Amino acid sequence: MIDVLIIGAGPAGLSAAIACARHGLSVRVVDEFYRSGGRLLGQLHQEPNGTWWNGIAEAARLDQEARSFGVEISCGISVYNVTRTADGWVVSTTDGEIATPLLLIATGASETAVPVPGWTLPGSMSIGAAQVMTNVQRVRVGQRGVVIGVNILSVAIARELQLAGIKVDRMILPPHSVLTGNAGQPEAVMRSLLRVAHLAPSPLIRFGSQLMNGNWMQRLGVSLYPSKGFSMWGIPIQLRTAALEIVGNEQVEGVRIARITPDGQPISGTEELIPADFVCIAGGLSPLAELAAIAGCPFAYVPSLGGHVPIHDERMRTPLPGLFVAGNITGIESAKVAIAQGTLAGLSISSTHGALTDQSLLQEAIRQVEHVSQNATIQFHPEIRAGRALVGQMATACMEK
Repeated sequence: MIDVLIIGAGPAGLSAAIACARHGLSVRVVDEFYRSGGRLLGQLHQEPNGTWWNGIAEAARLDQEARSFGVEISCGISVYNVTRTADGWVVSTTDGEIATPLLLIATGASETAVPVPGWTLPGSMSIGAAQVMTNVQRVRVGQRGVVIGVNILSVAIARELQLAGIKVDRMILPPHSVLTGNAGQPEAVMRSLLRVAHLAPSPLIRFGSQLMNGNWMQRLGVSLYPSKGFSMWGIPIQLRTAALEIVGNEQVEGVRIARITPDGQPISGTEELIPADFVCIAGGLSPLAELAAIAGCPFAYVPSLGGHVPIHDERMRTPLPGLFVAGNITGIESAKVAIAQGTLAGLSISSTHGALTDQSLLQEAIRQVEHVSQNATIQFHPEIRAGRALVGQMATACMEK
């Protein structure tokens, strides 16, 4: 029997595997994708200091380091059940059952679907799919496209598509509805973009964002937002324009759009058809936590963390003995935070196993997670630290019972 099984070969899972193996534990990592790296594989962007973050290179580094410590990485294997036993856990996979006393679930996040009329046409895809096709598969998603949905993730990926020589005609909002929620409301979208305005290449946008602190200033900003939008890297971001329908016969041929009011309602007489041969729909991310639920882990609904997350403490332990979590399953943050969390989880697992002789390493890892999170270039939610503190309090209450 192995000492620890890790589900998910992304940044958190691989980092945890390295930390465990460094302290003498036998580790196996399983992942349903055909190669390790998870979300890292699609990431390619320039940091504010001018350096480039190459996700594929980072994934290769973590994979090689893990293997050098004897970690067994098994890709192309799906997990469909997790059962608690007297000795630990039995995990059911497409490669058979795996028994382990210690289990880490690092399954990451999934994209939130945003329905738009015509979204089943060939050429319509999620923004994450476009990222993988472009940066991993090296497949051109089209010649000229429209991004529906303006958020931190879609702005970053639109830039990646542009760097690959793909024309992003514009970024617009989805139609306002119960299903699209805040994603179709200009004021809510503006608030989210203000958190990354410091990354904008335009000094005017960076300066203007500093004046938009109050709610009344944000409402005024939405009211005065130009119809053609503001451009970042030459890509127009149009917060007062929404997609009404993706059109085409056998594939995407264009997007029917309209100007919208500050509360997201279409303005009659402003409709027009924008030619496009592909559309990317961006609805944001939510923790991929089904396996933790199957295992019986208690959950908390925390919007600042992306939705429902498994309850866990600062050492990444859940209330269930021998079950740990790390990465975006615990809340949506950057890959660098996932790496720090994975290292922390690996040390916590090693401590539980009795293999960690220097407990100061664990405390340092806890501080490192907090440091990386606070200094992240992109903050997905302004209240994420409060959300994590709340989950930590819940974990303490659960473990004291």
